[in-house]
Amino acid sequence: ATATTTTATATATSREILSKIDFQATKAPKMPIETLASILDRELYEKEWFVTGNVNPIYFDDKFKFQDPDVKVTGVEEYAKGVQKIFDQTTSRAQIISTLPSATAPNTITVTWRLSGRVNIGPSGLPIKPYICYTDFTIDEESGLIVFQEDRFDIPGWDILISALFPFLVGRVGFLREAA
Repeated sequence: ATATTTTATATATSREILSKIDFQATKAPKMPIETLASILDRELYEKEWFVTGNVNPIYFDDKFKFQDPDVKVTGVEEYAKGVQKIFDQTTSRAQIISTLPSATAPNTITVTWRLSGRVNIGPSGLPIKPYICYTDFTIDEESGLIVFQEDRFDIPGWDILISALFPFLVGRVGFLREAA
């Protein structure tokens, strides 16, 4: 009963957080990409919005799109709701390692972070083997807002899935080593 109560409390709290986000807020003025990277680093560190959904929409274009190897979403509000729904709010973490303008891709900020916790799949959720994620934010040259987010992972999708379904194999089978 305690785990159920904790999960219910976390879900209620995360719904409250999402209900307090003003998705129609005035957008941030254009700023140097280094400044935006620094601001995003601080906000991501504090809010861990990659797993909480607690985004700050002032940095996102109205036509924002998200993509990772398994999911495509349009709109920052839909992104926030999806993130909040898929990740267990009591255990999931997005530990920010760095948030820097890309040295190779123009108008891009790359966030390197470590994902851990659980996802809300199945009756009791599934564990996430900790791994490193790379998030590329594409910044619109004219507005200075985030128009696209693409997530990449340091381990293959099949490894993520097998590790979640068979966590007792992690560390015991050569191809299922702990990532980060």
